[in-house]
Amino acid sequence: MSHTTRRWFVAALLGGIPMVLISVASLAIYAGIYDVAADEPHSQPVFWLMQMVRDRSIAAHATDAVPVDLSSPKRIASGAVHLAPGKKRTEISWGLYPRAPELRRGSQLTPAEQFWVVKHGIKLTGMPSWGVTHDDELLWDIVAFLRKMPELTADEYQALVRGASKTHEEMMQEMETRGGHDRSDHSR
Repeated sequence: MSHTTRRWFVAALLGGIPMVLISVASLAIYAGIYDVAADEPHSQPVFWLMQMVRDRSIAAHATDAVPVDLSSPKRIASGAVHLAPGKKRTEISWGLYPRAPELRRGSQLTPAEQFWVVKHGIKLTGMPSWGVTHDDELLWDIVAFLRKMPELTADEYQALVRGASKTHEEMMQEMETRGGHDRSDHSR
C-alpha cells in the first residue's frame, strides 16, 4: 500500500468511526433501547456520568458572592421557616428518580454552590428552582439554615421557627408587595 493510499485509508477510518458511532447511538435512541423509567435505576456508568455532569455544572455556575453573615441566628431562623426537615416523604417523592438532593443531611457543596442549587434547581431530579418565587436574600437565608440544619435537633428547629420574625407566608407576601418575584408563568 502506498503512502498516499495509507493516508486516505487512515483519514477515512478516522472520519468513519465517529459517523458509525453517531449512527449506532441514533438508532439506539430511536429504538428506545435505554429505559428511562423512574422505577429503574441507571446503570453505574450512566449514574457516574450524570453525577459528574451535575457536580461540574454546579461548580462552574456557582459564582455568587457569599454574604459574610451566613451564621447569623436571624438569617438561620429566617431560612428555617421555608423548610420542614424531618417531614415524611410523600407519594410523589418516593417515585422521583433520580431524587432531589437531600440538602438537610449536610453537603460537600460550598455556600455559593448550595445557593445556586436552591436558586436554579436541578433538572430531572424534582429539585425545584426557588429563584422564580424567592428573592436572593431569602435564598441566602435558606442556605444559612441548610448549613446549620445537620446539627439541629427537632426541638431546636421548632425553636428557630418560633423565633423567626415572620412566617414563610408573611415573607412571601412582603416580597410580592415590594414588587418581588412574580409567580406567574416563567416559561421561555
